[in-house]
Amino acid sequence: KIAKKTYRYSRKFYVKKSLTNIKKKSIIPNNVIELRGEIMQEEIYVTANGLEDMKKELEYLKMEKRPAVIEALKEARALGDLSENAEYDAARNEQAETESRIKTLEQMIENATVIEKNSTDKVSIGNTVEIEYVEDGDKDTYHIVGSQEADPFENKISNESPIAKAIIDLKVGEIGKVASPNGEYEVKVLNIQ
Repeated sequence: KIAKKTYRYSRKFYVKKSLTNIKKKSIIPNNVIELRGEIMQEEIYVTANGLEDMKKELEYLKMEKRPAVIEALKEARALGDLSENAEYDAARNEQAETESRIKTLEQMIENATVIEKNSTDKVSIGNTVEIEYVEDGDKDTYHIVGSQEADPFENKISNESPIAKAIIDLKVGEIGKVASPNGEYEVKVLNIQ
């Protein structure tokens, strides 16, 4: 037993040390590290609507989905032999996913920083920005949000995306360089809302 405890402690220490090194090298996002259900988080930027959506999802999972999954587990157990019971395995998997999502949402809500309406003097999180791609003259409008709310289909980009990083703190008329796998390109800020 002592040897097992020592091994577990050593392995846990090694994993934590490895995660620290990985985080320093920016292989994974700075705001979330997940290991065996443990989530360590820093600030998460969300809009007021995004925070409300997270709270609604959390309430749905706790009040409706969790009881439904528990009921499905009871029904599957009643069918008999658990070793060959596909319904039971599916219900257990769904329960694990639900509980994991609940824990993640609770951590996100706890560490959420609501994006306030910012000034339009320079680009920041929460602004809607019209940009022009300098090379070809194409224009796009993006709403800069936290990574949890990013949705490219609605032109909501994360503050951690290459375009957002390039234009944050720029004023109208200024040009930023966007890093991409095909090399850098320039974008010009046309309008900030």
